[in-house]
Amino acid sequence: MSQQYDFVAIGDILVDAFIELSKDDADVSIDLDTGRQTLHMPFGTKLPYQDVETIYAVGNSPNAAVSAHRLGLQTALVTNLGQDRNGKDSLEALRTEGVHTDYVRLHEGKKTNFHYVLRYGAERTILIKHEVFDYLLPDFPVPPRFIYFSSVGEHGLPYHHVIADYVRNHPETKLVFQPGTFQIKLGVDALKDLYAVTEIFFCNKEEAQQILKTTEQDVPTLIRGLRGLGPKLPVVTDGPNGAWVVDGDDVAWHMPMYPDPAPPVDRTGAGDSFSSTFTAAIALGKTPAEALSWGPINSMSVVQHIGAQAGLLTREKLEEYLASRPEEYQARRLG
Repeated sequence: MSQQYDFVAIGDILVDAFIELSKDDADVSIDLDTGRQTLHMPFGTKLPYQDVETIYAVGNSPNAAVSAHRLGLQTALVTNLGQDRNGKDSLEALRTEGVHTDYVRLHEGKKTNFHYVLRYGAERTILIKHEVFDYLLPDFPVPPRFIYFSSVGEHGLPYHHVIADYVRNHPETKLVFQPGTFQIKLGVDALKDLYAVTEIFFCNKEEAQQILKTTEQDVPTLIRGLRGLGPKLPVVTDGPNGAWVVDGDDVAWHMPMYPDPAPPVDRTGAGDSFSSTFTAAIALGKTPAEALSWGPINSMSVVQHIGAQAGLLTREKLEEYLASRPEEYQARRLG
């Protein structure tokens, strides 16, 4: 009998080269009004760096797949790799992590997506380039319990409609949508069929405002606006201010950040770890409020390491953190 996967992640995969810049030599300015930092790289100069570390098989969806597997779910990934050394190394990295690669396609004559991450402390600037792959949804022998869909290239609009049709025709499969920058820019009208069949939806506060075309500041109000687009369980994060969810009984919950044990090393993947961990908790039978308490713990762990996957926790380790949590780390019911 064919296996039913608990969690099938769909989205682009890539290789990250993390280049740690020299703090003594990098030219960084800070906007005093916004606090935004800018890295300056004048032409004709040589900018020293401290170290470089290459990490394979990353990206929103691969990160989510690794996270869900470490938390105990049977996990697979639908993605595309080039038939090159980076592609083969990424495939091996997925298998080492226990992510099933039945639906990973290798393309002859294509290059695997490769990004350069310029690190300055915990901040980073990423140089990106996406290859153009044909996006095809596999013919799953058994519909998965959850499909987790995130970033794909700008040529992938038709793929969204294919996924929406699949979920509509297989109601036993729950769709989780964590949109990337391109998908948010597309706007709701272009993806209304996908929003309509989404079970769990993730974005941050600024993205929610952009999606809803509003300046509304109250996060539960934003969540209810997102629910009006179709998603049954939207979750909105707001950086150091924590995360919110409105459950099926229309009760809003807020969760603070889990305290960092040390200053963050690298914030890459913090959002992916939160979203995938919340989803895994729901798949494991937790309530939305309970799932909201799981997500920030994995994010806390991830930012203590370079890259999006090294700090991902097992379920046993996550529950240890939960058992020893500070008194103030509690889901708070609003209203």
